[in-house]
Amino acid sequence: MKILKNYLYISAALFLLAGCKPSFETPKANKGTADFTRYIAVGNSLTAGYADGGLYLEGQQNSYPSIIAKQMALVGGGKFTQPLFTEAQANGSGYLKLTGFTPTGSPITATVAENTAVRDQVTIPGFGNVILYTKYSGDINNYGVPGIKLQQITYGPYGNLNGYFERLLPGAPPANNTTYLDFVTAKDFTFFTDWLGNNDALGYATSGGAADVLTDKTQFAQLYTLSIAKLTEKGAKGAVATIPDVTAIPYFNTVTVGAILASVQKANAQVKDIYISARTSTDINNLVYAPRAATAADLVVLTFPTSKIGQMVNVPGVGMVPYGLTPYAPIENQYVLDANEIALTKDYVTDYNKTIKAAAATKGLAVFDAFTFLNDIKAHGILVDGVSANSNYISGGIFSLDGVHLTPRGYAIVANEYIKAINKTYNASIPTVNISNYRGVKFPN
Repeated sequence: MKILKNYLYISAALFLLAGCKPSFETPKANKGTADFTRYIAVGNSLTAGYADGGLYLEGQQNSYPSIIAKQMALVGGGKFTQPLFTEAQANGSGYLKLTGFTPTGSPITATVAENTAVRDQVTIPGFGNVILYTKYSGDINNYGVPGIKLQQITYGPYGNLNGYFERLLPGAPPANNTTYLDFVTAKDFTFFTDWLGNNDALGYATSGGAADVLTDKTQFAQLYTLSIAKLTEKGAKGAVATIPDVTAIPYFNTVTVGAILASVQKANAQVKDIYISARTSTDINNLVYAPRAATAADLVVLTFPTSKIGQMVNVPGVGMVPYGLTPYAPIENQYVLDANEIALTKDYVTDYNKTIKAAAATKGLAVFDAFTFLNDIKAHGILVDGVSANSNYISGGIFSLDGVHLTPRGYAIVANEYIKAINKTYNASIPTVNISNYRGVKFPN
């Protein structure tokens, strides 16, 4: 009888379990305390959708602001208009495409130069040549301008010096005198994202410290604080992003000192070092460089022509010596972000990010910590929506062929992180996107 009673209890329990279907509560999409009626995006090339070394239609269509705006539409967000290139000029500024691989596995790229939007090239006295693009007129919500720094957001003539900004303005060089900050705030808006500041460090880093300067910390703080005050002065809410660690991008992690040395040693095992021209100090005012043996702490840029290593060059007073294999002919500074330059860049980026977080906290803005997020991806990769991605060049799926900007998949990942930050700060439930719907690097057919 006891056995029968236990059997009945078990049978009843199994019956009840079988009748219970698991339910998962999905939060109802809502805008929380934010208003997305008119959302604008402020920033540089990353905001514009720049990819593969250029700005072109597909990249624009997959910009992270465009992705965010589509999700905001699910909670009452309004129309989001981008300054898109036309289908006839879909290749915009031109860009890189992957055409194949060498027998050793190195990628082969080519520049797409047809069906672009290039309309002219002008020479600006004291500045140089500026490429101009087909003018855009109409509403704008995405104000991303490739190349812009915080140093330039209050500089009126900048519209004559940057072709991407010039195409958005009604005038032509040298008549433009509208500042970027005034331009983006000319029309009322209810919400914004802001990813300004990247170029204030990136330009210095990608030039190996040779063709640009780091924006002064005090100037950065003054201009960033001013920009946030201007963006929020009429009550708009928003989200900002920190500046990534430049050493986390494939531009600095694909061509390595170790790989160059190993390649040379296959032909000549006696070679022990690769030599670079390196900064001798982390003092921002010390511009002294001297040759020394490279280490793993020095980062070689993606665009370095490795075929130059070992070629014989004539050094005055010395004679013919192999390039890169002797202190008499070291790899030039523009090809290497050396250890002292890395330390200097990181110091400035850390300070910039303190400014960004402080300004955001003062106004109660959401913060996407891109610095921490991208460093974590570099260290561990990411698995989301069944897709594995990392910061490796080409195979990682996140970074485009220029090694700096993102693929559509990378921009979708960034969009989701922005959305998460917005949801947390404004008690909203904007749905994220499935990143498997967005491509990584496009491989040749």
